[in-house]
Amino acid sequence: MKINVYMQRCLPMVIFIGLSLIVAWLVPAFANEPQDEVKYETGFYYTVKKGDTLWDISQRFNDTPWQWPDLWKENDQLPNPHWIYPGERIRLYLKSDKHREQMKAVPTVAPQAAVSTPEPEAAPHVNFYYGHMDKVGFIRKPPVQPLGRIFSVLNNKTLVSAGDVVYISSPDSGREADFAPGARFTVYRALSPTEERHSDRKIGTQHLLLGVVEVTQNESEYAIAKVIEGFRAIQPGDLLMAYQERSPEILVTESTPGIDGMIIGTEGHNILIGPNMIAFIDKGEVDNIREGQQYTIYYQETKEDMNGKKIALAPVDVGSLVVLHTEKTTSTVIVTDANEKINPGQKIRTP
Repeated sequence: MKINVYMQRCLPMVIFIGLSLIVAWLVPAFANEPQDEVKYETGFYYTVKKGDTLWDISQRFNDTPWQWPDLWKENDQLPNPHWIYPGERIRLYLKSDKHREQMKAVPTVAPQAAVSTPEPEAAPHVNFYYGHMDKVGFIRKPPVQPLGRIFSVLNNKTLVSAGDVVYISSPDSGREADFAPGARFTVYRALSPTEERHSDRKIGTQHLLLGVVEVTQNESEYAIAKVIEGFRAIQPGDLLMAYQERSPEILVTESTPGIDGMIIGTEGHNILIGPNMIAFIDKGEVDNIREGQQYTIYYQETKEDMNGKKIALAPVDVGSLVVLHTEKTTSTVIVTDANEKINPGQKIRTP
C-alpha cells in the first residue's frame, strides 16, 4: 500500500521529466525548419548571433540585463525567452540611447610581427525597419524630369486604387518605347518648391509618391497600365518616374559629427510633428548624411542676463529621428521619438 502511494506521488514528476526531455530533443530539430516570416513593425531590430541571450541583448542595449522580460514582451514571435537562435531578429526595447553608442566604429589594431592580436569584436548588426519605404517621398532640386503622365482613367473613376486601369502619355515624342509591357513606374505629384523657414532660400520641389503602375499594353501614342499599389489618391495629371524597389530594412550607422540642421516640414504638411511621421531636413549627401543615421531633435532658448547680454541656454532634447532617404541637400527622415511638441523649423543635431 505504501509503495502504491509512493508511486502515485512520483508519477506526475516522472511524466513531467519525460515530457521535458522530449521537448528538449524536439525544439532544436524544429529550430532549423522554415519559420513563418515575422510581421515587423517600425523600429530597431537586432540580428541574433551565436551565443546571444535576451539577458545579454538587454544588457547591451538597455544598460541593464534586468529589462529582458520587456524585450521578450516586445517579441511575441519568441515562444520561450530561453530559446533564441542565430539569424532571428529581435525588436529592441530601447529605454536609452545605448544603441547609438554601439554604432561607433571599432578601431582597428595594426598588425605586429610575431605578435598575435585578437580580432576586434564586430559592432552589433542593428537594422531600422520601415515597411513603407516604397512610398517615402523626397525633396529635390532640380525636380525629377517625368517619364510620363496619367491623362485618363478607365470608366472615369475618381478614386483610383489597386487594380484600376489608367492611360499614360509621354511628355517627349519618341519615348513611347520606354512603356514596354511589364515596365513599372512610380506615380508621383510634384508640389511647389519648399521654402526654408525664416529665410527666402528655395530648398527644392517635394515629390509626393502616390503608387506604382505596370504597363500592360503599348499603343502608338499612349500606353495602358494597371495600378499595382496605391499609396495615396491618384488622378489624371499625376506624373511618372522610374520605379525602384527599396528595402524596408536600413542598417543603423554612425551619425556624422557636428551636424546642426533643421526640420523643414513634414510629408503631409502637418503643423505638429509626432512619432512615426515622415519629415524633411535641410541636410543631405553634401553634409555626409547617410541612410540609417540617427539625430536628436532639440530646442535652445536665448535669454538676456541682468546686463542685457543675450545668452544661449543649454540645448533641450525633445525627440529623435532616423534618416530613410538622402538627396544632395535634403533628406527624408522618420521621427522615432517625441517627448514634447515639435514643429517645422525645429533644430536637429548629432547625438
